Amino acid sequence: MTRARGFTLIEVLIALAVIAIALLALTRTASIEVQAFDGLRERTLAGWVAANVLADTRLASNFPGTGRSDGRMQLGGRDWRWTRDVQATPNTEIRRIDISVFLGKAAAPSATLTGFSGRALAP
Repeated sequence: MTRARGFTLIEVLIALAVIAIALLALTRTASIEVQAFDGLRERTLAGWVAANVLADTRLASNFPGTGRSDGRMQLGGRDWRWTRDVQATPNTEIRRIDISVFLGKAAAPSATLTGFSGRALAP
């Protein structure tokens, strides 16, 4: 009498368990990548907001006054807050402009940018 060949129930269950564990690992990896992409998108948009604020500051005045100001902007379907700190430098013809950009009500900035403007830099 010949025995039928094939997989036993235990072998099939072990194979399914291995596949389930592998699929869970792949799902976790995909989730991590999505979060990383979202963080990258946030930092990129925040950098663009900072660059826009710096450009607006330079265009508004060749030699901006010192002090701190803030504002809001919408970009990429998100609401951004920004702070701008204009400081004097050792060279009296140049001002330092520090910009921090925050997403919504976040306490930590998503991006920071430092630029300079001054009489000697004007075209």
